[in-house]
Amino acid sequence: MPNIHNNISFGLVNIPVIMNPLIKDNDTSFNQLHKKCLNRIHYVKYCDHCKSEVKEKDIIKGYEYEKDRFLTFPKEELNKLKPENEKEIEIVSFVDIKEIDPIYYERSYILKAEKNSKAYDLFCEALKKVKKGALAKTVIGNKFYYCLLRFAPYGIVMTTLFFNEEVLKPDDLKKGKIKEKELELAIKLIEERSSKFEPEKYEDEYQNNIKDAIVDKLNGQKVKTVKKSSKRQINDLMEALEKSLKKK
Repeated sequence: MPNIHNNISFGLVNIPVIMNPLIKDNDTSFNQLHKKCLNRIHYVKYCDHCKSEVKEKDIIKGYEYEKDRFLTFPKEELNKLKPENEKEIEIVSFVDIKEIDPIYYERSYILKAEKNSKAYDLFCEALKKVKKGALAKTVIGNKFYYCLLRFAPYGIVMTTLFFNEEVLKPDDLKKGKIKEKELELAIKLIEERSSKFEPEKYEDEYQNNIKDAIVDKLNGQKVKTVKKSSKRQINDLMEALEKSLKKK
C-alpha cells in the first residue's frame, strides 16, 4: 500500500499528506504444494449450483437474513454508503493518549507532508506541545475507522482503532490473598530484571530459524532441531521466587 494521498482536516485547515504503513510482514513466504507432485495449489471460486468456476466480476456480496435467503449488495451500492469524503482524515476531538488502552490499537501508518508544508509543521508542533492525540475518522480501502494521530520524532503517526464492540473485555481480575514477603520478592525480581526497551535487540527467533533451515536445505544438509531449555516446575511460590532471584 505505497504512497496513499490523503488530507488531514483540522477545523478549516486542510493538510495534504502521504500515508504509508509503519509495519511490514517479515514472515518467510511459503507456497502450498501438492505433496505428490510438488505442484502449486490454486484456489478456485466455484458455484455448486451452476457447477462452474466463477469470475471475480460475477461475484456480489450477500447478507444472509434467513437460512439460505440473502439481500444482495453490488459494489456500486456499497460505494454509496461510504462517507462523503473518503480521502480525508477528519479530526473530531483531542484526547489524552494515556486514556486509550493499547488493546484498542490496530495498525499504524506514518503521515508525511506531500511537500514543504507550514500547516503540517504547525500541527506537529502543536501536538508535541499539548502532549495530546487527535481522535479522527477516515476510510481505508472499504473499511471505516476511528484512529489516533500522535506526534513522533519522525512525523505524525496514525493508528487505527478497534471499535468497542470488537474488543472482548474479560472480567476484572479477582485477586487471591498475597503475603507481604511474596510481594516483596516479586518486586525485587522485577527490579533486578528491569532494563531499557531497545527494540533492535529483539529478533524473531522462529523466522531466523526458518531462514537458517532454508540455507541448510539448499546446501543439502538436514534441518537442525532447535535446542529448547528445560525448566523444572516449582509449585511452591516462595521457593520459586527465591530460586529465581538466585539465578542470574
